[in-house]
Amino acid sequence: MSKDTIVIREIQFGDNEQIEQIIRDCFHEFKIPLEGTAYTDEETPKMFESYQNSNDVYYVIDDNGEILGGGGVKPLKDFETDVCEIQKMYFSPKVRGKGYGKLMFEKCLNFAKELGYRQCYIESAPQLKAAIHIYESYGFKHLEAGLGNTGHYSCGVWMIKDL
Repeated sequence: MSKDTIVIREIQFGDNEQIEQIIRDCFHEFKIPLEGTAYTDEETPKMFESYQNSNDVYYVIDDNGEILGGGGVKPLKDFETDVCEIQKMYFSPKVRGKGYGKLMFEKCLNFAKELGYRQCYIESAPQLKAAIHIYESYGFKHLEAGLGNTGHYSCGVWMIKDL
């Protein structure tokens, strides 16, 4: 792995299996509940197909064909149309702590702003302390309860930021 070979790009059809595995591995690694989370979402095995609308995007970290992580933006389900959600942001241990998470996060926030979203929402699990710290450092504020209808009843951290 070399920083010269790593790119952040939009997901392609052939990336589905690799990004699904990274997402699922993180749940086991961090002992996050499987039910009521992205682990059991219908879109997790078909990420490319799930992010093909004009108001959403999913990016992956690609190192010469090896997918090392990803993150996306979608409208927050069953909520105000000008609120988006950053979704399914998970990374392989190979790239954690090297700044790629922040680059991905900034890319998602910039996309949300470009599309005219007014606020950005995030759900997370308390086990993902490093991610939550990054969200806080970007000005996300904690909420007392979740918004919209994500189906992620096992997530215990809800945050929002004005864009």
